[in-house]
Amino acid sequence: MKRTFPIRTLVTITISLAVASNIAAGDQPSVDPHLEFLQPWLDKTFKSEDKKASSGKPTTDVARWERALNGKAVRITHSLNDGAYGGEVIVRWDEEKQAVCYHYFTTDTFWTEGTMNFKDGKITSHEFVKGKAGGVTEVRATLEMRSDGTYLQKSEFLKDGKWTPGREALYRPDPAARVIFK
Repeated sequence: MKRTFPIRTLVTITISLAVASNIAAGDQPSVDPHLEFLQPWLDKTFKSEDKKASSGKPTTDVARWERALNGKAVRITHSLNDGAYGGEVIVRWDEEKQAVCYHYFTTDTFWTEGTMNFKDGKITSHEFVKGKAGGVTEVRATLEMRSDGTYLQKSEFLKDGKWTPGREALYRPDPAARVIFK
């Protein structure tokens, strides 16, 4: 005897699956609309390797980007050379300033406060240095996400009243890389 499901059972299963998938889709983590431009970086770990660093020593930077504080912020943690230096950035929308603002806390003797903008596929940032950073008082940077999933970061530093080129690095996705703090 061949056993078949009644049509009512099939309809019930179909509706249940549709409702469940809609609920699951609604549960997808989101970020504040002002931070939406950071979406291509979120939930990813990137690594850059600079064999020609200005110090003469190779530099490896690992950066992890993730949604934070129920989507009201984005957290970026990074470490250079297996934890020799590192930091954490909290990016958020500042209603009072009407700007995307961030604070960067480091394992060194300084921290920064800045703003970032997104235009023409690039993030531009400008930050003011607090504490002792070897005379550096401001930093400007650009980050550009490329179609292959890498991003290019360029920075410049204000020291003694003059802007000086900083680090230029290409970051590649690297799910196995880990941010290390000692």
